[in-house]
Amino acid sequence: MRNLALILVIIGAINWGLIGFFRYDLVSSIFGGNLEVVSRVIFAIVGLAGIYAISFFFRNRHTMQS
Repeated sequence: MRNLALILVIIGAINWGLIGFFRYDLVSSIFGGNLEVVSRVIFAIVGLAGIYAISFFFRNRHTMQS
């Protein structure tokens, strides 16, 4: 679960970097148009992964290595 959350957070960070540097939204360009709902669902899942990743700061280092 932790690795999946990290992958989604990385995808979100890359997408935000593309938006910030190049004004290019990769997720919306892939799933835009008729699949706009899919794009919104992906953004929501990435957002939830980011919220879950916040909990990594509050975990014991020993717990993270297990």
